[in-house]
Amino acid sequence: MKTLLSFHPLFARHRGGFLTALLLSLLTLTAGIVLLGLSGWFLTAAFLTTAAMSFNLFGPSAAVRGLSLLRILSRYGEKLSGHDTTLRVLADIRNWLFLRVGPSAAQSHHALRRGDTVSRLTADVDTLDSIFIVAAGPLATGIVVAFGMSAVLMVLLPAAGLVYAVAMASALLRVPALLSTFTRRTGASIVCLSADLRIAAFDLIDGHADLIAFSSTDAMRARSDAIAAKLAAARERLACIAAIATSAITFLAGATIITVLAFGLQALEAQALSGPLLVGLLLATLGSFEATAAVVRQVAKFGNAVTAAERLRALADLPAPVTDPQNPVPLGLGASLVLENITYGHDAARPVLRSLNLAVEAGSRIAIHGPSGGGKSTLASLLLRLRDPDAGRICVGGVDLRDVSQNALHRRVALLEQDAPVFIGTIRDNLRIALHDADDAACWAALAKARLESTVRAMPMGLATPLSEGGLTLSAGQARRLCLARTLLSGAGILVLDEPTSGLDRATELAFLNDLGEATAGRTVILITHAALPSGVVDRVLHLRDGRLDDPCSSIPATA
Repeated sequence: MKTLLSFHPLFARHRGGFLTALLLSLLTLTAGIVLLGLSGWFLTAAFLTTAAMSFNLFGPSAAVRGLSLLRILSRYGEKLSGHDTTLRVLADIRNWLFLRVGPSAAQSHHALRRGDTVSRLTADVDTLDSIFIVAAGPLATGIVVAFGMSAVLMVLLPAAGLVYAVAMASALLRVPALLSTFTRRTGASIVCLSADLRIAAFDLIDGHADLIAFSSTDAMRARSDAIAAKLAAARERLACIAAIATSAITFLAGATIITVLAFGLQALEAQALSGPLLVGLLLATLGSFEATAAVVRQVAKFGNAVTAAERLRALADLPAPVTDPQNPVPLGLGASLVLENITYGHDAARPVLRSLNLAVEAGSRIAIHGPSGGGKSTLASLLLRLRDPDAGRICVGGVDLRDVSQNALHRRVALLEQDAPVFIGTIRDNLRIALHDADDAACWAALAKARLESTVRAMPMGLATPLSEGGLTLSAGQARRLCLARTLLSGAGILVLDEPTSGLDRATELAFLNDLGEATAGRTVILITHAALPSGVVDRVLHLRDGRLDDPCSSIPATA
């Protein structure tokens, strides 16, 4: 519960929307109760009246129609306001979580698998929607209605009012409390098994080539089936417990109705209560139990919400691999880059990079070759300060990266990695990720530098052309050029290109590399690649071996 309460500030921002939904929910439930009671009284009174001409049919019938319309409108408003506010809160939680986790944190916490991180950022956040639905929805309105209905019964049938108050207190508080206790462990199991199933599905999709190559597809499917079977069993247990709770509330409602009827018949016999009013009270009492059913449905999910909140908090509280200095200094002018005695490695005895030195002048272009696992991508992450070296320092414009803010650094140094994504949205949306206020002229200029302008202009919608997930509506080369255009639009003076041609055929790769020099003119470029480079693409080619760059100060011609 303490973990759930830690999300209170994010919910408090939308208290107006929640209060609106709460009031509309109360109005809906009240209108329904009055509608039932009035209808029962009206129909009974009309049936029992012998002098029909003296009975006012128009007033009650108009009230019935008015209450019906009011209930429909308030129910619609409640759903609209409640769902809109809840979705806004979930969006705020996602935004908060992304800011806490950060782009660099996910790279350094190997305890979390990629599929588990995705599950927490999506499904676990969605699970939190039941917090408001339980705390401020049916439960709150049910308590208000219970007080109101108890007061009415206390005046007309005091003994029945006492029984009703006890029954409603049990239905709204005692039964949900027991339900929450008995479903907590099952709800936690459902959340964890759901995450395991998503991880298994992610592994099947992401590693399908290796699974087929090693004939392990059947084993992975059997693993997924076993998790799915456990998840189905857990959900069945939860449904059974919720059904028992619903049965208990149905029993309380039935017992309350019989009690009201018994005391009502006594009052009727004593002529202390009329027949039509008794029928109205019975139906109003039955209608007041409507809120309890919704409470049970949502409280059954409360254990899921608690576990999801704990998983999200654990993700948000992971220690950041890098932090901004308390008093950041401004970056120096220029786009020069210096690495001095850089050492980095997860294993101190066998560091990935060791005593690495490199000096890159502003406006120059270098390429770094090396075997897979040799530390090239690690070097790229150090240049972006996604990690800090264990020893040595990296300077941009003569200033140590650890002395500047990450925002300032990322405005000066930009990364284009091998799996840079194309997002669902328009071409303009994808470009503006690098510079959110870029106008169309700047977008076209970036596309021109990446040699993609003519292709986009040939599209009927131009910059407004929608792209599918992963950029599947573009060819591989076009998608890579779009990511390059996005990087160029950032205005960064230093560009780190980590395997930018990975996955391209040789002809497309050569076309991309041949255009790279003109596209990055005037900027410092660190090109990390396995590809054989055409002549003139870079000024120097360096080789990363055993954590060191060979002769970083000498000029080594690019291969033809």
